[in-house]
Amino acid sequence: MDQRAHTLLKTLIERYIAEGQPVGSRTLSKYSGLDLSPATIRNVMADLEEMGFIVSPHTSAGRVPTPRGYRLFVDTMLSVRPLDDVDLARMISGEIQGQRQAHQLEPHRTAASAAQVLSNLSQFAGIVMTPRRSQAFKQIEFIRLSDDRILLIVVTPEGDVQNRILQTDIHYSPSQLVEAANFLNGHYAGMRFDEVRDHLRGELNALRADMSTLMQAAVEAGSRAVSDSDDDVVISGERNLLGVEDLSSSMDKLRRLFDVFERKTGLLQLLDVSSKAEGVQIFIGGESELVPHEDMAIITAPYEVDGQIVGTLGVIGPTRMAYERVIPIVDITARLLSSALSHP
Repeated sequence: MDQRAHTLLKTLIERYIAEGQPVGSRTLSKYSGLDLSPATIRNVMADLEEMGFIVSPHTSAGRVPTPRGYRLFVDTMLSVRPLDDVDLARMISGEIQGQRQAHQLEPHRTAASAAQVLSNLSQFAGIVMTPRRSQAFKQIEFIRLSDDRILLIVVTPEGDVQNRILQTDIHYSPSQLVEAANFLNGHYAGMRFDEVRDHLRGELNALRADMSTLMQAAVEAGSRAVSDSDDDVVISGERNLLGVEDLSSSMDKLRRLFDVFERKTGLLQLLDVSSKAEGVQIFIGGESELVPHEDMAIITAPYEVDGQIVGTLGVIGPTRMAYERVIPIVDITARLLSSALSHP
């Protein structure tokens, strides 16, 4: 592709993103800055269409970008500037830090708050793959709710807190619950629950029957609590996408849009792939099989805790989005979330 074609393609995509209408030769002549005849522009457009970078929808005289055109645009033509709005960066930092302070023992909530930040700033949908939970525990507590109901509180090494209700046939006194918690914390804190289960088998003979029953129940419930993956992916702002014509202009498109959010497996796979890459990644529908909607694009970035990648966040929007604006929002949110979750 020569420089003339490069400039015209860049102009076409920028105008289409800005206006949402097929771009014709008159518009390209006005905005490209090139002194070309309408006939020459039409010839270049025909060449770009033959190369698969643009397409003419229906009977329109104008053209729109294809997934291949968008890919070339974001890879070679996009000029992304760092966020120069200091107040915006301060707002992102303040929101995430505020969530961290409000939920100091629950980093999952802090990470999920980033989804709301991304949605608010992009006006699309924000998505966060929350930190992978440890299968170990740092501390266990029992609280008596009634004669046959006990609240189990599990704190992971990362500070995540999980609660489960235990139904018991034995009536435990508060002092017995403290005794059981002290035993588990004193002997097994820092271990995985499956390791605790194995160790307990050898200890059960030395424990009273009532304590043995309670500890076995706690280990089983605790193991389920830290393995629970219902909130591995948090999405905020799905409603924003209902107002995006490219994604919701027909019942078929609406159905596919809702399928994206109802079946999170595909999103998890995409976020997992992007967590293995470095920096911001852009996935474009129609080009990447990981994006289940051809008019959808997903911009992602991994985030870290103490230098180790633990999750991914991003923005879900239409392929016709202002990439130069959304990319730095995703990038700085990932950096600030990493800072908020890492130990000083």
